[in-house]
This record gives sequence, structure tokens and C-alpha cells, in this order.
Amino acid sequence: MATTVHPQGGTTAMVEHSPARSPHPGARPLLDVVIPVYNEESDLQPCVTRLHRHLAETFPYPFRITIADNASTDRTLAVANELEAGMPEVTVLHLDAKGRGLALRAAWGLSQAPVLAYMDVDLSTDLGALLPLVAPLISGHSDLAIGTRLAPGARVVRGPKREVISRCYNLLLRRALSARFSDAQCGFKAIRGDVAHALLPLVQDTGWFFDTELLVLAERSGLRIHEVPVDWVDDPDSRVDIVATALADLRGIARLGRALGTGRLPVRELRAQLGRAPLTTDSPEGPEVPEASGQRQLIQQLARFGTIGVASTAAYLVLFVLLRAPLGAQGANLVSLLLTAVANTAANRRLTFGRRGVGARSQVEGLVVFGLGLALTSGALGALKAFAPDAGRAFELAVLIGANLTATLLRFVAFRAWVFHPRRDGHANAPSLQPARPSEPAPGSLFQPIRPRQPEQES
Repeated sequence: MATTVHPQGGTTAMVEHSPARSPHPGARPLLDVVIPVYNEESDLQPCVTRLHRHLAETFPYPFRITIADNASTDRTLAVANELEAGMPEVTVLHLDAKGRGLALRAAWGLSQAPVLAYMDVDLSTDLGALLPLVAPLISGHSDLAIGTRLAPGARVVRGPKREVISRCYNLLLRRALSARFSDAQCGFKAIRGDVAHALLPLVQDTGWFFDTELLVLAERSGLRIHEVPVDWVDDPDSRVDIVATALADLRGIARLGRALGTGRLPVRELRAQLGRAPLTTDSPEGPEVPEASGQRQLIQQLARFGTIGVASTAAYLVLFVLLRAPLGAQGANLVSLLLTAVANTAANRRLTFGRRGVGARSQVEGLVVFGLGLALTSGALGALKAFAPDAGRAFELAVLIGANLTATLLRFVAFRAWVFHPRRDGHANAPSLQPARPSEPAPGSLFQPIRPRQPEQES
């Protein structure tokens, strides 16, 4: 049959789709693995043959392999049709426009499989990671899964140029979009079908940035992303234009950042629709917060708060020294402390206590805490002037550092116990082992009676 797809951004692609012919009558495939290809006539046949053999031998459920041809100009489509004719689990999707993201959107959008995946045709990733990749989605534990070359346990063979580019790109994502996943670019990913159908209409990119945009949107929507360290060997015959792809990715990061900053993307609605039920400290028997978990959270918060505090103190001292001559000691202390307090509150809101948004109320309450710090440091300066009026500049800075450290400790206690307390406004960051509705599965869970393939079904 023929279907017309209208991706966002104005691109129109005609899709020729052959429905999958399941070898198991009455059973739809549980897993649909998409292989997007463009002019891959040499690699396609060995790739699909190897993948099909691996799935047939190791995957205990019905599966499908979808070859998504991106307007190839060589014999790729002919090879794909030959594979489809020889393997009942293989189906072919042909698009008359290029773009990996376009191919994945079309293939995943048409598929009715509960779990969708894709991998690059070069099979750089070891197929032994495929079952660990999709297992958390089948069980309902996670919503998306990615192969990662940058996590502990991964084994990677590639040149230094690609290694540096990949690490810089993922670092940029963490800084610019607050992404927490480790590897956006590995061509080895999976997603639950219901999640894909909800998110795909909101993903604009049709090229290489498609993966990143999908992952950021999923993470902001409160979905769980599972990471699998992989064995990965670089394909020396890769034809990806690194410079053009990098520029397109930078434009994509800027566009996505604007969309998230202006609220154009309905992240709040998606979180309500797809996000996992919040954890709570309450149970019928009363609060159940594991002591070890609380201690771990406290240590992590202290570490982040301390790092921010060191940076804030350094900035405060620099400002104080610069403003000491024109404003005097008390004036320089007031201005320096005010500026660093605002920045400190914003940084701790996002990095230490995991809050997002503008946080106007937090800034107001942070200024109240700032007043405490101002009283301590101003009092220390006043006491120094009264008891040691001839003290030198170095001693004055030492007294300020001591007062600042005391104010910092009190600021952390106030932030944790008041300003960013997890129970304020029903915030969902409170640690617990108990889900809000323990009797119900997570929204969109794949827990269902799916039987493994039986030997008699192979006929």
C-alpha cells in the first residue's frame, strides 16, 4: 500500500510499505527492528542476514526486521526486496526523501509492535547487547533504552577524532539542555511503541539530530531511559559528513533549547500523560524512607552544594576586592553578597535540589537566607573594626571567609529544610520505595500475556 507522510518542517515523502508477513499466524511481532539505509547495497544483505539469525536464535518472541530505504539511488531497494522475499520476518519501507529521522518516524509510526528499535546497517554495535536493550521495555521497567559508548563497561574501538567529537557533543548537551543520558549519538536505541506514537509528532528533526531531540523530549516528560554499555567498533567506511552533521546538531540544540525555554513543547502535559507515578514517603504503616537512601541523597546534595559554594565564595571575594575601594567594606560586602546569593540560589535550585523553571518564590526565600548571611558577614566586619581597627587586608579577608563558611552551612540547612524541601508543593523528588499506587502498573506498562515462541510455531 502507499501512504503519504507529512513530517513537521514541510518535507513530504511518499512511503511504499509492504505489510509484515508474520510467521506466527495471529501473533503480532513484539519487537520491530528498523534499519534505515541509504545506498547500502553492499552492507545490507550481510547485515540483515546476521541480524535475522541472531534474533531467531536468541530472541524468544515474534520479531520483525524493517528495512527503511531513504531514497537510495543504487541497488539497495532491490536487495531489500530480495531479502523480504526470502525471509518472512523482513519487510521493506521505501521513502522518496533522505533523512534517518524521517525514516524512523515513518517506520515507527506505521508499526504496531509494542517495542520498537533501530540500529545502523554497519552493525558497529555488538548484537549481544540487543536483548539487554529491549528487555527493560518488555518488562515495563523503562520507556526508552539506548546503547552507550561512554558509560563504564563499554568497549569502544574508534579514532581519536570521533572520540573527541562525541564526548564534546554529549558534554554540550548536558550543559545546554541539562541532558542526563550519556550518549545521544549511538545508532542502537529502542522505545516502547505507545511512547513513540505520543512523542514522534513533536520531534521536528528528520536527520541525525532526531535521536537527541527524541531523548531530550522523553527525559523532560518524566520517562525512564535505560542505558546499556556496548561493544562498539567504528566503521572505517562511514560516509557521514562530520562537519555538516555537527553544524546541524548545533542548530538543533539551539532550536530545541528555545522551544523548551518558551514553553512551546507541551512537556507538562506529556509528563502528566506518560510520566511515571511519583514516589512518596507515605505508606499505610507510615513513612518509609530508607536511612541509607536518605544518607546517600544528603551526601550528593552536600557535594553539589559545596562545589557551588566554593565557586560562589571565590566570586564573592573577587567582587569584594574590586568594590572595596569605591564602596567601602560594608558596601562592597552588601553588593558582592547580593549578586552571588542570587546566582547561588539559582544554581542550587537546578543542580543540588533538582528543581526546574524560573523559581521566583525560591529567589525571594533565598534573599531571606541571604539576609542571614549578610548579618553574619556584616557583624563579623563590625566586630573586626571594633576590636582590631588596625587589622590588615589579609586578616579582613580571613574573617570574611570564616563568616562566609558559617553562612554557607546555615544556607544549606535553610535550603534543605525550607526553601527546597521535597514536600513543598507536592514535589516529586522525595525518596521512597513505595509507588503512589502500588497496586497498579506504571502507565503504559507492557505487562501482558505475551508467550515466547514455541517450536511448533516454526512450521
